[in-house]
Amino acid sequence: MARLHLFDLDGTLLHGSTAPVEISRQLGLEAEAVALDQAIGTGLIGPPEYATQVHALWAELTEVHVTAAFEGAPWLARIPEVWAEIRKNGDYCAVVSLSPSFFVERLTGWGAHAAYGSRFPAVPFTEPVDPAGVLSAAAKVLIADRLCEEFGLTRADCIAYGDSMSDKDLFGAVPTSVAINADRHLSGISTHSYLGGDLWEAYELVRHAR
Repeated sequence: MARLHLFDLDGTLLHGSTAPVEISRQLGLEAEAVALDQAIGTGLIGPPEYATQVHALWAELTEVHVTAAFEGAPWLARIPEVWAEIRKNGDYCAVVSLSPSFFVERLTGWGAHAAYGSRFPAVPFTEPVDPAGVLSAAAKVLIADRLCEEFGLTRADCIAYGDSMSDKDLFGAVPTSVAINADRHLSGISTHSYLGGDLWEAYELVRHAR
């Protein structure tokens, strides 16, 4: 039976950073983005409020900024190699993140079968962000279910990779999980734990599990 590997982005594939911080750095607004990350990480604000505030922060954002942020971000090593191996084995890989879809979706170019993020308007912004399109921890589980249906799988066939509170619901819904450079929210609920900067090493923990 094939497996579906579900990857978080912020703090997981991105080592020690988030897409909003990397995007904001291109605009000289890194400190503001870090403050928003701390606010959502501690539950002071929710995903819709967070999205509204980063949207306002990015009033001057262009595609050039987004490309520079993506290319200069602190990615884990060997992401494309892991996804190529997953594909070669007949498995599936997807990215599900609360970060903006216009950033997350670029990862299909690295080999992900699917990439889902919070729905933002096209860059440069000429319209507000719709809170209804902003993802949450619970939405990650719904997307996983949708992908399972698409690929003819069930939750029992899924492996989740994450680092924080936004991954807690998904870790609780699937049988196998890998906490990557994770915070306290995932301690004790993940099947495996990895500290480091190489996705292949994290993947090795579940590579042969069936």
